[in-house]
This record gives sequence, C-alpha cells and structure tokens, in this order.
Amino acid sequence: MEWKEFSAKTVNEALTNALIEFGTTSDKVEYEVIEKESSKMFGLVTKPARIRVCLKMTYEDIAVDFLNKVFNAMNMVVTIQIVYQEEEHLMTIDLSGEEMGILIGKRGITLDSLQYLVSLVVNRNAENYIKVKLDTENYRERRKETLENLAKNLAHKVKRTHRPVYLEPMNPYERRVIHSTLQKDKYVETHSEGEEPYRKVVITLKAGVDTGYERRGKYTRNRSSYGRNNYRKPYRNDYGKRENDRESYDEENVSSVEE
Repeated sequence: MEWKEFSAKTVNEALTNALIEFGTTSDKVEYEVIEKESSKMFGLVTKPARIRVCLKMTYEDIAVDFLNKVFNAMNMVVTIQIVYQEEEHLMTIDLSGEEMGILIGKRGITLDSLQYLVSLVVNRNAENYIKVKLDTENYRERRKETLENLAKNLAHKVKRTHRPVYLEPMNPYERRVIHSTLQKDKYVETHSEGEEPYRKVVITLKAGVDTGYERRGKYTRNRSSYGRNNYRKPYRNDYGKRENDRESYDEENVSSVEE
C-alpha cells in the first residue's frame, strides 16, 4: 500500500482533500492521523491537521501482491489474470508463462497448495468467505476429464470382477468428481474411506445387481445353446487375426452390458 500525506485546517478537511484526489469514497481508503489541528482562544487555528491516506487493497490486489512475491522468490515470470465475481464471492485466477508444470506439480498438488495459500491470504480480512479457483493451462478441466475416464474404466472393472476397487488418495474436489461421475451408475456405488490427506474413494458393486458377468471375470453365457465346446470355425477380423466365435460372443456381451 502506498501512503500519501495530506494537511488542512481540520482532520475532516484533510480527509476530504484526500478523497477528491484519489477520486473515491471514504469506505475505500484507510487513513491515520499524524497530528490533530490545534487552536487557541476564539477558535483560531494555529496548527493544521496532518493525516496520511492510502487506498484499500481490493481482494484482487491482495491476491496479485501475494502471488508476485511467491513467483519472485521462485525466479519465475508469471502473468496473472483475475476475475472476481462479487455477488458469487468467487475469485478465478489463471496463471500463464513458461514452465507451468512446476506450478502444477505431481497430480496438481503444487497448484492445490498455492490455491489454498491464496485463499488464506484473501480471506484473512474478508467479510464474506471468498472461494478461490486457481488454474494454469486448463489443468483443472484436463484433470477432471482424466478422473471421469478413470472412474468409468474402474467401474467397468468392478462390474466384471465383482470386487471393490480402491483408488489412490485424492483431495476433496477430485473425490467429488469420481462420486459425481458414477452417481447414476446402476451397477456400482462409491464411498470414501480414511482420513485426510489419505482419504480415498472406493468403488463397489451394488448389492443384488446382475451385471451379466460371472464372479471370476468370466462372461455370462447361455449354456443350453452355447456349451463349453460349442465353437464355430474361426474367422479373420479386420486386422487379419484369427478369433474364435466364443471371443466374438464375449465382445458382444461386453457392449450390451456397457450400454
């Protein structure tokens, strides 16, 4: 914050002069009285008042100031773009520059830590809690797509093997992505286990559902018409590989279950 000194006959006059110069209102500035006006008899002012005034830092200013200090310490040149939606109390920060992978870190852990620190700084004197979203190179969206695909693939594995799958520890946001992706799946359900920061998502088969798979990963077959040795002659697929009719039948069943 840059302070500027003003003087006038009274403190109120000095403050008014400051507001005019800054082109703002009193709720947007901070001021300190250096010296009050003094007067003798009959109201004659012998010594003017002196104050120093500075503009209050906005939440955006606070975030930028903190991030610049961090990046300077890291010897990094980073462009910071901030959009603050006051009604939603949401601050979106986008970072750009070279070697952004350093700021992302393994599975986004550095980016998450930086977001947490910015949130602490911004909310230190905030009247209402401000949610901070910090991103770079669209990492958040790319990570979300990766988690959604992972959730679907592991759900398919649970359907096929009838065994639960334990994911690696994730932060609350990433766990929510997994839960949300499989929320409407009619075969599996999810829950979280463990304590932070090692809390993880578990995908399990819903009780009593028929997935079309046998318990040991075999596909369900109509044994009356498709016995163990009931094969037809092999055929060549588009790649010239020989596949028997049972494998073709299994693939058809996989498609039907997924649909």
